[in-house]
Amino acid sequence: MLKNTQNLLDIMARLRHPETGCAWDVKQNFSSLIPYLIEEAYEVVDAIERNDLDDLRSELGDLLLQVVFHAQIADEQGLFNFEQVSEGICDKLTRRHPHVFADAVFSTDAQRHQAWEQEKANERQKKNKTAEADSVLSGVARNLPALLECEKIQDRAANYGFDWPDVPPVFDKVMEELEEVREAWQSGDQAHIQEEIGDLLLVAVNLARHLNVNAEIALKESTQKFSRRFQYIEQQVEAAGLNLKDCELAELDAFWNEAKVALKNKK
Repeated sequence: MLKNTQNLLDIMARLRHPETGCAWDVKQNFSSLIPYLIEEAYEVVDAIERNDLDDLRSELGDLLLQVVFHAQIADEQGLFNFEQVSEGICDKLTRRHPHVFADAVFSTDAQRHQAWEQEKANERQKKNKTAEADSVLSGVARNLPALLECEKIQDRAANYGFDWPDVPPVFDKVMEELEEVREAWQSGDQAHIQEEIGDLLLVAVNLARHLNVNAEIALKESTQKFSRRFQYIEQQVEAAGLNLKDCELAELDAFWNEAKVALKNKK
């Protein structure tokens, strides 16, 4: 094992020592660490999006710490250890890449993807710990962001033939779901409105899939674009000696249109 990796494991073991370790580290468990694990993963993404490579190195270390933390807790309970975690992912990568580590030959990306999905299906079948594991949809983490979970579920179904063959009917479905939202809104039934909004978002994710767009990333980028334009509005309102809440919508719209031009090429 690499020197620094072993050093990290030793440090974590000392932090978790019940008598001489850190009181905060000692009292943690799998569940209590969930918020930190999620936060560190998002901070890695943030460093990548900012193209801050020094910060990326640091944030990857923080994320690795979470892996080591969980492995140490598991080791203390006699469940598994860091070495077994590493062994498991090495075995998985080898199995899922037979064109690299074995004699399999794939002539297209589609064939490689199909083999990848088939191997994942085989792994799920071997687990078969619950009734849900019989479903081709089992194994998708329920705590994923909603758009990402939706995309993964749809990908699973598509791999078994449940998908539109091309893009045009997906556009039709989007318009159909949009009209159903309008009808629900007119009914005044809030529960029904929520249901139809959910259906609209689901089919929008499906459209993104068919257009080879990651819905989660697309929405995040659009949200950031909205924020930049709104901040431009705030700046212009302040420069004009006005109060944001006192402005008419037409005034704000005019600033918004200015922002679209001024910030056109900014990300």
